[in-house]
Parts: sequence; structure tokens; C-alpha cells
Amino acid sequence: MASEYSKLSSELGEGFNPRTAKRIGELSKVMNALKEWEGANSSLSELNTLLHDPTSDSEIRSLASEDIALITEQLYVLSQRLASSLIPIHPFAHLPCLLEIRPGAGGGEAALFAGDLLRMYQAYCSRKGFRAKLLKYEDTEGGFDCGGSQVSLQEAILEVDTPSAYGELRCEAGVHRVQRVPATESKGRTHTSSAVVLVLPSLPDISVGDELGEDAWDDPQSDYYIDPKDVRTDIMRARGAGGQHVNTTDSAVRLTYLPTNTVVSIQDSRSQPKNREKAWRLLHSKIAQARREAREDEMVKLRRSVVGVAKMGRGDKIRTYSWGQQRVTDHRSGLTVHDLSDVVEGGVSLEKVMESVRAWLGERDMEGLVADEASALSIGVKK
Repeated sequence: MASEYSKLSSELGEGFNPRTAKRIGELSKVMNALKEWEGANSSLSELNTLLHDPTSDSEIRSLASEDIALITEQLYVLSQRLASSLIPIHPFAHLPCLLEIRPGAGGGEAALFAGDLLRMYQAYCSRKGFRAKLLKYEDTEGGFDCGGSQVSLQEAILEVDTPSAYGELRCEAGVHRVQRVPATESKGRTHTSSAVVLVLPSLPDISVGDELGEDAWDDPQSDYYIDPKDVRTDIMRARGAGGQHVNTTDSAVRLTYLPTNTVVSIQDSRSQPKNREKAWRLLHSKIAQARREAREDEMVKLRRSVVGVAKMGRGDKIRTYSWGQQRVTDHRSGLTVHDLSDVVEGGVSLEKVMESVRAWLGERDMEGLVADEASALSIGVKK
């Protein structure tokens, strides 16, 4: 990394290149952490020399002993910082994202809980200053009005159009479980139901023309690439509970990616071209995420024997919301907070839970790096 940083710095001095500048920015965090660690380690070595030097007087040795204790503490913190800086940045972390929310097991109560999660993420985005808008919304009656607090959600897609939103919110993907007494329960029994949250990286508009814009869409080596011949387009009339354009115009667009049978459908706008554009953006995001997850799954299979940690899939319950105990427990990081109201309102308690999961993900990534290094060394020894 040090040699790569030095080489790229020299290249940037000869002429500006956006990709080179971006890579230098990524390496700077590691290089700064390494420089601080090397400085502290050098100071510790000098102090140990003074401490064991027979020509040093007792006062100098006493001062050196005190400084060694301080430097040792600093070195531990700097080691943690260096290790953290070595964790590879997720390739989609800098992108905006799409949050898909659907009810899971539990019938009507699951649909109500899915609506609660949508409002939770909307409140969180509002508090954090993230730009968020509904890209798609359907309740169980087929309506498109997201008003009300007791709406039974069928499906919602929330677009968080803020840079790095994916890196912030990808920890929310998975099955969220709720334990509470439904409003229709006459005997006061607690029911368990769930909702599924899927987090996808959101592509920038094609007109942006940057490395993840039109070039990425047309590059066969890109995760975002889709051969148009592999996509079936269906145009149909919008369906739903109401609205002047419903059942009167052929504005709804459904795209099917045939190799994986991935389907997206958009009918929010009266304009067919706008619905088509939204559908293509969503399809590119879904396919890119699926390809990324396939690679991650392969890596997990290779690491599992060494690390002993398997990647949590969508079927795993990642978090439990217990209304009776006013408790939220994340089953990955192990963190429990007893402020459920603040969590579902998108408050500081939710951010605390999310930070614990991001730290957990970082630890898993570091274990993966160690496993990869050990595997590479083992292969080298065998050769």
C-alpha cells in the first residue's frame, strides 16, 4: 500500500486524474494511521532503550517508565485505528440507496409493522438531513396514499438520495421481527410477526456520466450491466384503488430480467417514459446487488472453515422489537436498548443500534482479511 500510495502521488503530480485522486484519498486514511502507529512504535523503542541503558540515571529511567505506560496505551488505540483503516470500503458505500420494505410472516400485523418500519426510516432520514422520497408505495388495499399511522403496507421503496446513504443503511437489510399485542387481539396475547427490509445501492442518473453512470451501464464488466436482449418489457394499464389515470392509460411498466426472472414494476407516474426510467434504474440496482451478494457468498464459503462466521442471509432475524418490554435487540451485534419508542421514531437509540451493527460488520470484514492472508500464506508454503 505504501509503494502504491507513493507511485500514485507521483503520477498525480504529473497530471490530475480523477480515478488516481480517488484512490489516493482511499489510501490516505491507511497511510496516516500507519504513520501515527510507526511514530508511536519508534518512541516506545527509544524509551525502552533509555530504560535499560545502564548509563541512564534513576530520574531518567523513572520518567521513561512513566512515558512507556502512556505510549503503550496510545499504541493500542493506534493499532485499532490502523486495523480499522485496513478494512476495505464497500464498493457501493458512497452511493445513495433504495430501501425496500415488505411484510413477512404474520398476516395483517406484519403489514402494519412494515408500515411502522417505513415511518421509522423516514423519520431517521429526516433527522439526519438525508433526502428521502417514496419511489413506490402500495398498501394492502391497492392504494397509493401513505398517510395515516395504521396503514397496512404491501410494499414500499424509499429512495435515500444522499451520497454514502448505502454505507449508512446497508446494516438494516434482513428480517425484522416484532413481538406485540395486535389491536385486534381480544385476549391480550402477544403475537410475533416480521417484515423484510432490502437495501440496494441506487444508481445516479445516466446523464451524470460518471464512472457509475452511462459508462457502467454499458460496460459488460460492470455489475450494473444488463443486456437489453435479456429483458422483457410489458406495458399495461395502471391498477389500484383510485386516481384519474388508473385503468385509463397504458402507463405502468414491468421489466423482467429473464436470466434470473427478476421482476420490477412501476406505475407511480402517469407518464410511461418516467415509469420506464424508474423501472430500469431499479432493475440495474437489483442486478448489481445480486451479483455483489453472489461474490460475497462465495467468499464466505471459503472463509467459513477459518473464521467460523457465516454471512447472515435474508432469512435470518436480524433484530427484534418487543413492545411489551420496550426493548430492541440486534442479534448480530448483541446490543439491546430499552427505548423502543425512540427507535421507532428514528431517534438516537436507532442510530446507536445501527452503529453497533456497522462495528460488527467491520469486525467480520477484518476476520475475513486475516483469513484471506492466512490462506494465501498457506498456499505459498505448499508451493
